[in-house]
Amino acid sequence: MSTTPRRALVVIDVQNEYFDGGLPIAYPPVSQSLPNILRAMGAAREHGIPVIVVQHETPPGAPVFARGSHGWELHPEIAAQPADHRIDKTMASVFTGTGLREWLAARGIDTLVIAGYMTQNCDAATAYAAAHDGLKVEFLSDASGVPAYENAAGKASAEEIHRVFSVVFHSNFAAVSTTEAWIGAVKDGVALEVDNVYLSAQRALRG
Repeated sequence: MSTTPRRALVVIDVQNEYFDGGLPIAYPPVSQSLPNILRAMGAAREHGIPVIVVQHETPPGAPVFARGSHGWELHPEIAAQPADHRIDKTMASVFTGTGLREWLAARGIDTLVIAGYMTQNCDAATAYAAAHDGLKVEFLSDASGVPAYENAAGKASAEEIHRVFSVVFHSNFAAVSTTEAWIGAVKDGVALEVDNVYLSAQRALRG
């Protein structure tokens, strides 16, 4: 029985809002993450991995992602890429109300690879939903990103948010990898390994 992962790459919300709109991605900078997203899409096509392009939308007049607005549009370099499936969504998780679960099952997909924005929001919601459905998850940490946050609960830099979510993902929910390492795993036909909560906590205690 083959142990080669049956992957699908989901490219989440690579839209103008994150480049020149109200939610500018700060870390990793889009000058790094966008080329890596494109590299991942190219590698997926080369190796027969289906590519799913996702676009978030809100009602007309909303401050961000208003359907039909410039910020809602996919980044031109992503819009120009072929995709095996396209999804419009209104919630953080790509699974909510989109039929993605059934689409993946019909194709025998067992591993969902996540790239795109934002790490702490739509990427996280999608990773948790996929893991809870029994899928393996791989998260491309240099093909994603976040803005900084400040609210009544406190203030966090983009780098801090991205790092913390990446560590949490890798402790249980998703194997975190660079795009380069992921492409290597794809070429070799091997899965990326995720850690576990116990070992992650024990290393911190020993450190």
